[in-house]
Amino acid sequence: MDGSCKHCLKWMWVAWFYFEFMLVSAEFQRFQHPVKADGSLSFLVIGDWGRKGAYNQSQVALQMGKVGENLGIDFVISTGDNFYEKGLATPYDPHFKHSFTNIYSANSLQKQWYSVLGNHDYRGDVQAQLSPILRKIDSRWLCLRSFLVNTEIAEFFFIDTTPFVDEYFRNPKHQKFDWRGVIPRNKYLTRVLKELRCSLRESVGKWKIVIGHHPIRSIGHHGQTKELITLLLPILEAYNVDMYINGHDHCLQHLSSITSPLQFFTSGGGSKAWKGDFDYLDGGGDDEIKFYYDGQGFMSVELTPTNAKIAFYDVSGDVLHSFSSNQLYYT
Repeated sequence: MDGSCKHCLKWMWVAWFYFEFMLVSAEFQRFQHPVKADGSLSFLVIGDWGRKGAYNQSQVALQMGKVGENLGIDFVISTGDNFYEKGLATPYDPHFKHSFTNIYSANSLQKQWYSVLGNHDYRGDVQAQLSPILRKIDSRWLCLRSFLVNTEIAEFFFIDTTPFVDEYFRNPKHQKFDWRGVIPRNKYLTRVLKELRCSLRESVGKWKIVIGHHPIRSIGHHGQTKELITLLLPILEAYNVDMYINGHDHCLQHLSSITSPLQFFTSGGGSKAWKGDFDYLDGGGDDEIKFYYDGQGFMSVELTPTNAKIAFYDVSGDVLHSFSSNQLYYT
């Protein structure tokens, strides 16, 4: 091998290493978000929404705007399934404006939106939804696979949960998923879990909040996600995570762990809901179930260094359930 070939090979290895490093480090890109002047933080949580205003999406958005103004929210979290039925086709898909920009138009909602992908988003062009082009179209939008948002009093860990679900790979039926960036799957999941452990270990946030699309514990339509119970839940409990917030089930619910302070919140009522779709926890007692609502709505969270206040609202803006805590132990 002559010198020029060796030189080319060297740079090929450098490029490969850089690419691999960027894949790993890109999993948990970090963002900073300021708190209010008094050190508090407030935000809304909405999931399973993008239907061009249909199925009461517009009505839910209207109430979000009112609550957002009353609370002076700092940002909004989306728990995924952002665009139905099959995500976005391209970064210039008009679905983005019709289901996001034109719907969440209230002044109070003109804040940063932190979003994860849902299984329906994976049925479109995933790269389109992750594209920085969308941020140029609407600067509020930020959607990545897995990432971290750090504030002065809380750290938010956004996890890409769709690749954890075996069924999407083994028995997709008529569904087609865009697995670019995920395959090989085992390597991808190992990387996400390793990054989460490291990030939680290093976290100094007074509150640790993990967000994913799929529920860990749920009494809704899809129920519990066994892969997350096996792979994710032990990590959350080991590092004293305070809340796990998800969508996927088109309802609002609050479940309380009987083995740790961890609280499970579902906010998946952004548009179409499943009336009467209720089940009991496998191997769990009814004492874990604090609240369940099979209709549309959303969730608010208010944080101080010592207290959290959570509320669930219906499509009329009425409070259905509220919860106040001191590091999520009941008061």
